[in-house]
Amino acid sequence: MTVELKGPRPPVRTWIVAAWAVPSVLFTAFAALRLLGVTGNRYIIATVALTPYIGVVGLVLGVVGLFMRRWIFGGVVLAFAMIVSAAVVPRMVSHEQSTVFGPRLTVMTANLYVGRADAVAVLDMVRRNDVEVLSMQELSPAMVQDLDRAGIDRVLPYRLFEPQRGGAGSGLASRYPLRPTKIADPATFAQPSAIVDLPGVVDPEVLVVHAVPGVDDAATWKAELAEMPGATTKDKPRMLIGDFNATLDHPDLRDVISRGYVDVAQQHGSGLTPTWPAGIWPPPVTLDHFLVDSRCAVVDYQVFDLPGSDHRAAVAVLNLP
Repeated sequence: MTVELKGPRPPVRTWIVAAWAVPSVLFTAFAALRLLGVTGNRYIIATVALTPYIGVVGLVLGVVGLFMRRWIFGGVVLAFAMIVSAAVVPRMVSHEQSTVFGPRLTVMTANLYVGRADAVAVLDMVRRNDVEVLSMQELSPAMVQDLDRAGIDRVLPYRLFEPQRGGAGSGLASRYPLRPTKIADPATFAQPSAIVDLPGVVDPEVLVVHAVPGVDDAATWKAELAEMPGATTKDKPRMLIGDFNATLDHPDLRDVISRGYVDVAQQHGSGLTPTWPAGIWPPPVTLDHFLVDSRCAVVDYQVFDLPGSDHRAAVAVLNLP
């Protein structure tokens, strides 16, 4: 009987190792920035927004490195990828909610894409979901006219609108009376705020949020997020609703949340459901958020396609404290 002896596995070609090593080094550098909470310039801000995708790439690179018997560096890449993924995975898990017995409120946010969104579709969404408070960004004067023609006064008769040409306008519409208030300093884009006069004793404060895109002006984006007001311990639960132009991977947004809020999508287990862009490129990410007083309980959260807009609309159902 002849025994065939197998020699050692031939070494991996140099060009294959290089093709693996270069993206692995880039991933490791990215992971270090993400874990250290660095946003830096516009390019880093854009890259950090892609953390869920890059984390998957890192896992693949780590496994490939081990397969090629690059034990040390492959292990380092895989370890970094697992740590990054560990920060993302909890967004897909529903969090246990506090038991609260206050009124239930349904709120919606919609970026109207410089007034190009379909006003009829917006109001159909409001009716189907029994929305009581609507936060709108990029509200143009022409869009206000479209909403009026579509009959917004019949479903949300109270309004606090600051329409402007381009993407700078914003507005708040409500089923209940609105009392204008000031809970944030003026920003580049309009960010109206009001107390919603609900039946009963709990009246939430709502701020329409529209931060400057960090990929356009990193310094202003950082400053506007840093100036976001914290939640209060008063009787009025505070809500920041709109387009933050930031994801939960940006430390600047996490810092806002740490001021007494919870992110509704994350609490619901839908934190990776993208809201921008409406298509498939650039890679979709979650830029629109409901940050609500941590005393609130999240009942439901859904994201919907909004015809005519580059964002998707989101609806949240909350129990107020």
